[in-house]
Amino acid sequence: MKINKVLIANRGEIACRIIKTCREMGINTVAVYSEADEYALHVHLADEAIDIGPAPASESYLVHDNIIRAAQESGADAIHPGYGFLSENHEFNKKVRDAGLIFIGPEPEAMRVLGSKVESRIKMMESGVPVVPGMKSSEKNIDEFIKTANEIGYPVLIKASAGGGGKGMRIVKSPEDIEEAVNSAMRESQSAFGSDEIFLEKYIESPRHIEIQVARDHHGNAVHFFERECSIQRRHQKVIEETPSTALTDEKRKEMGEAAIKAVEAVNYDSVATVEFLFDKDSNFYFLEVNTRIQVEHPITELVTNVDLVKLQIRIAEGNEIGIKQEEIIQNGHALECRLYAEDPENNFMPSTGKIHFLSEPIGNGVRIDSGIKEGDEISVYYDPIMSKLITWGRNREESISRMDNALRNYVILGVKNPIPFMLKVIRDQDFIDGNTLTDFIDKKPSLLEIDRNEFLNEIAYIASQVNNLKEQKISFNKNSDVWQEIGNWEICTGK
Repeated sequence: MKINKVLIANRGEIACRIIKTCREMGINTVAVYSEADEYALHVHLADEAIDIGPAPASESYLVHDNIIRAAQESGADAIHPGYGFLSENHEFNKKVRDAGLIFIGPEPEAMRVLGSKVESRIKMMESGVPVVPGMKSSEKNIDEFIKTANEIGYPVLIKASAGGGGKGMRIVKSPEDIEEAVNSAMRESQSAFGSDEIFLEKYIESPRHIEIQVARDHHGNAVHFFERECSIQRRHQKVIEETPSTALTDEKRKEMGEAAIKAVEAVNYDSVATVEFLFDKDSNFYFLEVNTRIQVEHPITELVTNVDLVKLQIRIAEGNEIGIKQEEIIQNGHALECRLYAEDPENNFMPSTGKIHFLSEPIGNGVRIDSGIKEGDEISVYYDPIMSKLITWGRNREESISRMDNALRNYVILGVKNPIPFMLKVIRDQDFIDGNTLTDFIDKKPSLLEIDRNEFLNEIAYIASQVNNLKEQKISFNKNSDVWQEIGNWEICTGK
């Protein structure tokens, strides 16, 4: 079935990204927005937009019926969920289909199974995909946790069966800490995901986090688009990603790609997906989870394979075959992505709110920006604080890093705290340059979080050069505005 109009059940940069591909495909778009997002960029870019409720996500972006009703009223054929919000909610997926609409994603049952870390783990073991040693099912009996931990040895990792983002996750290094860790993980999982199902597995110390992008259609065709290395993380969440990984040989890359295809074939999957693995110091890899949606870091894969993954998602949802063979997919060059959140790296990456008073984005060869913000936007407390993603491509890793360094230095976001200075320190670190990127990279380098505020003074000169066409530019900042608050009230004038 040809899709003519898509409602995007999301906001921010991913909604803008989907709109871009739909426009190229000749597909009309419908944005949805909460009261807080009435003037957001995705609302401006879409062909039409519909108000779906108050600012809290629980009253707008997470309300199934409001989104489905908006799709029906607008005459949309399909709903694209983006990532986050309802993107991996199998019940919403089913409701969309029951309403006679196309859900741009996998069948609900595949989503349900892969959404459970316990069920998906069992499926992977049955299919011959390597998994981390540990429990075969979720448990509530503390004695089973103690028994399994003693059998596989400490340290161990307690994980919530549902959800992600590090919630319901505890590292336990000694027997005396396990009972408290189990109880607190259950409480946090219940609060975050409405389920207290947790399980235990061996904690792989200082691994790499490597994921494989895959796609499978309704006709049983499956391919992978190689790997992404996502080891630079804070609080178990990725902040910098790259492809190819410096750790993989061609043989290991092929082996992991084949394992990822096995993983989606095990549940008769029919969309794009990301299969995530932990990769240890001995080059062993272990299944972590499957993300049944477009991934935040998908642009780096697009740049090295020249495949539009959102377009592929839509084409598969229409019932088309993938139309490309595995041997036709090649890696060309190297790509790097930095996620730009409104957050304070010096304060445990706490979210920052406020108005974006000034925005200047970099341009140049091999530079791509997937943004969901514009100057004047308000970063609120209601949603994930990601503002944009800065992506660079180079003929090799060195060129990609060099272009990222230059792009970060020329990316100015004023009014809210952001991690640009931190990102620069990371990509200039010798271990990063040498490709020694493990998941504890940030934890082991506290100096990365020590920002030299004098460096921000250079931005003032840069801004002055950017506003020379203005008679006068006045900018005021709130209490969270980083170095600008320390400077005090100031204004840039170019004369009369």
